[in-house]
Amino acid sequence: MRACQNRRIEAAQEEPGLLFAFIDAQPEQSRFAVTIPAAPGRCARDAELAVRYAPVTVRRPLNGADPALPETVGLTLVDVREVSKPKDGSEPVHWRLLTTHSVATVAQARRVVDLYRSRWVIEEFFRTLKTAGFDIEAADIGDPHAMINFAAAATIAAVTIKQLVQARDGNTDQRLSDAFDPDDRPILEAVSAKLEGKTERQRNPHPKGSLAFAAWVIARLGGWTGYYGKPGPKVMRIGLAEFHAIKYGATLDVHDV
Repeated sequence: MRACQNRRIEAAQEEPGLLFAFIDAQPEQSRFAVTIPAAPGRCARDAELAVRYAPVTVRRPLNGADPALPETVGLTLVDVREVSKPKDGSEPVHWRLLTTHSVATVAQARRVVDLYRSRWVIEEFFRTLKTAGFDIEAADIGDPHAMINFAAAATIAAVTIKQLVQARDGNTDQRLSDAFDPDDRPILEAVSAKLEGKTERQRNPHPKGSLAFAAWVIARLGGWTGYYGKPGPKVMRIGLAEFHAIKYGATLDVHDV
């Protein structure tokens, strides 16, 4: 977890120390390069991060804490901060991460950083499962077993939608089979040919058999024109529902009607 409060810690001197001052006084142990993705108010950039890490013993808060909680908790603090000031004027990256993982090497510190960086994928998944997608919190289902089944089905669909969003730019190198059945490929290719227009931006730029190819088709079915912005979870959810309706119709035999 990210440390936002300058908590009290056990220190060598009699008086307890403070978390931020303690890690700031530690020597820099390594530097490594990362690509920081774009976000609202921030351009994508390559950055160099300095890393420090050390074990800490965090003390129980003086006020408002349950007295039944232990007086101290042993953790590891991993501190990463951007070395230079970003050119776009945004705030430099600075994370103080508290973890129960043991960190004795730079590789282990980087693993903790990578775990924290994965939080956005998790948050986007839950957003798709809830407000941006299936709104499972609004489901009026009284039977617990039925609710479990619904949540499981929605989870599978939310994972597929998240894969499509990540694959939309063709940067993941995932195959179509990572999210679709083999029988889906000819249907996706037929729909892609139907949706393509005369201009370059109205054509599917991704190779057939790739998940990016499918993401383009699903996004277009969800209402994305190919011109403005990038398709997000809502567009992919609508498009995926449209695709399954098309698939059902394409595979429906007359004797089933």
